[in-house]
Amino acid sequence: MGQAAGKRGLWGFVRGGMGQITEALSSSARRFGAEIRTGVEVAQVLLRDGRACGVVLADGQEIRARVVASNADPKRTFLKMVPANVLPSDFLREVDGIRMDGVAMKINLATDGLPQFRAAPGTGRTDGIGPEHRATIHIGPSIEYIDQAWQDARAGRPSEQPFAELTIPTVYDPSLAPPGKHIISVFVQYTPYRLTDGSWDERRESYADRVLDTIAQYAPNIRSVVTHRQVLTPVDLEREFSLTGGDIFHGEMTPDRLFFLRPVPGWARYRTPVAGLYLCGAGAHPGGGVMGAPGHNAAREILRDWKRV
Repeated sequence: MGQAAGKRGLWGFVRGGMGQITEALSSSARRFGAEIRTGVEVAQVLLRDGRACGVVLADGQEIRARVVASNADPKRTFLKMVPANVLPSDFLREVDGIRMDGVAMKINLATDGLPQFRAAPGTGRTDGIGPEHRATIHIGPSIEYIDQAWQDARAGRPSEQPFAELTIPTVYDPSLAPPGKHIISVFVQYTPYRLTDGSWDERRESYADRVLDTIAQYAPNIRSVVTHRQVLTPVDLEREFSLTGGDIFHGEMTPDRLFFLRPVPGWARYRTPVAGLYLCGAGAHPGGGVMGAPGHNAAREILRDWKRV
């Protein structure tokens, strides 16, 4: 299903882990003179005569710049970092109306073995790795199952029977774990950001148990091989990665928020109502996914404007 890097298959795995993408990008940027700071928070966009001229960090430090490109989501950028009085009221209304309530949870598992699936029993392979482990594994046995999972989420409940997607990157790149060990990435739907009963802090671990119980229906040994787990609810994604509503796509990727309507009508070319301020993240066209297209496109438009000034 699909194609990545010219080869059949929906996903491409990065040798050394996903962090190697940002390492490659930062290394390239530094060669061209970029200075990269990590562990610092931008509190607001600095303005002069209505134009972006830098940023103010949370500690009060000001960094001046000719252009500001925000990789934060549209709500965080325009509702928190830019003073409301410099933005058109209709633009603010549109940004406020972007649906940005995440419905996905991420569970990362460290294991000392591979899941053994009822549907694909082992065939004596010495390394224990079969074609079923090299696939993207979906647990969603019917349309009715997936629909009910979504109906639960619409009502503000984590899906009673979760729809889960599993990948095992260590079967492609053993360097990601010690010999004989593995990492399993579990993408879980549907887990609404806003719960009608309780909080995610109260329900995080018990729901992760439910997800493992669901996987165990298909791979009975899963609990016996898991040695550690990291559970990230939509609330955790917001806290940890500043994703408003825990939305990994910086806003729903629905027909009314795609193409010339992303992030909002009239502002789909990476520019914003504030001169010198651009949007370069997944909230801009063409949206989320590890492809870099919003940043690439935004850089192109920035360079065009740069030459005009």
